[in-house]
Amino acid sequence: MESKSIQIDFTNRDLRRLIVPLVIEQLLAITVGLLDSVMVSQVGEAAISAVSLVDTVNVLLVGAFSALATGGAAIAGQFLGRRERDKAGHAGEQLLLFMLEASLLIMVLFYLGKGFVLNVVFGQVEPDVAAYANTYYLIVESSIPFLAVYSAGAALFRVMGNAKISMWVSLVMNIINAGGNALLIFGLRMGVEGVAIPTVISRIFAAGAMLVLLRRPGLALQVERLSLRHDRYIVRNILRFGVTNGLESSMFQLGKILLLSTVSVLGTASVAANAIGNSMATFHCVAGNAIGLGIVTVVSQCVGAGDYGKARTYTKKLLKAAYVCMGLCILAVYLARPLVLRLYNVSPEAEACARQIIWMHGFMGLLFWPLAFTLPQALRAAGDTRFTMVVSSVSMWTMRVGFGVLLGRVLGFGVLGIWMAMFADWFLRIAFFLPRFHGHRWETMAL
Repeated sequence: MESKSIQIDFTNRDLRRLIVPLVIEQLLAITVGLLDSVMVSQVGEAAISAVSLVDTVNVLLVGAFSALATGGAAIAGQFLGRRERDKAGHAGEQLLLFMLEASLLIMVLFYLGKGFVLNVVFGQVEPDVAAYANTYYLIVESSIPFLAVYSAGAALFRVMGNAKISMWVSLVMNIINAGGNALLIFGLRMGVEGVAIPTVISRIFAAGAMLVLLRRPGLALQVERLSLRHDRYIVRNILRFGVTNGLESSMFQLGKILLLSTVSVLGTASVAANAIGNSMATFHCVAGNAIGLGIVTVVSQCVGAGDYGKARTYTKKLLKAAYVCMGLCILAVYLARPLVLRLYNVSPEAEACARQIIWMHGFMGLLFWPLAFTLPQALRAAGDTRFTMVVSSVSMWTMRVGFGVLLGRVLGFGVLGIWMAMFADWFLRIAFFLPRFHGHRWETMAL
């Protein structure tokens, strides 16, 4: 086949230029998120409770849009691997149009369903918390289309191998958000409006920046115009690659949210320890997540060129890098652990439990996390998204949720039992993803 003659080569320098900005971008999102939480806490307990409630829903959106965009951008990556730049640009246009239309529909549904979300999903809350949540919800949900367009643009730049652009846009977006929070909360003494307005402004900037930057000549993938005409072939593949990826991410986040209700009945110390553990676990996995995004870029181009041998070689190489980088992240968290636990200022019981969680997650993560979460990105980039979605969803609901409730509440292991069930979830994923990668079925899923 003609595509087999196309040479795809990523030097070590190319891989570093791809991965390092992705790691920085992931770290930015986490650290600015923590800074935002500290600033919001200055408004009062009712305000931070309201923002936290609404953001549990917004986390679903952020994860779903990112996964949908990453899956959709893999189509453009395969065209780039075939050296079909015009088709790659056209796929980028279709992805932006699809994300915009889908996000507008979601925004309308969110506003129509506001009463259900605030009164049914969140349940009975204090009147001041409900009022704050209503205000924050009305403002922040208006940014849904801008978040979707930014996610699509960032994914397209990453799939070009130009992660530096998405890193800089993310940096400026986070500066606008954090700076706006500081100005409106501390300067103008605003309440939750001071938290919500900068979020909207930062997302408007990020979406606009992506649309402008994608039009620059000389890019491997250039979006010359935003057409309102749909290409059925591209849209069908966006649905196959992206929507399954987005559904998988949504199921994952929804399961995590439902587990919070299990943790909440285990006592205040367990809730605090679980929150600290989640924060530290995010830092453990930051490099693994970034390298997973890099794998989408590399493998999608190799698959587009029909070179599955290199797709396997680069996946294994990046998987080794994920283990090394995660080891460094886990070591850094371990060294910072005493200081971090003092900053949280929790009870001795919660601190002891958090210390156990951090130890467990660090040890198990170093051994198994990349195989469970970084490796399947190669399958997704090749188009094997239905398999990864089914495995991830079944594993999540049976192991992490079902087994977690059994260990945590029924068998009395408490919050540690929920984390043990999470490790069981990883093992089940690996049991399916590793043989799949070593087989050849995923090599038949390309465009």
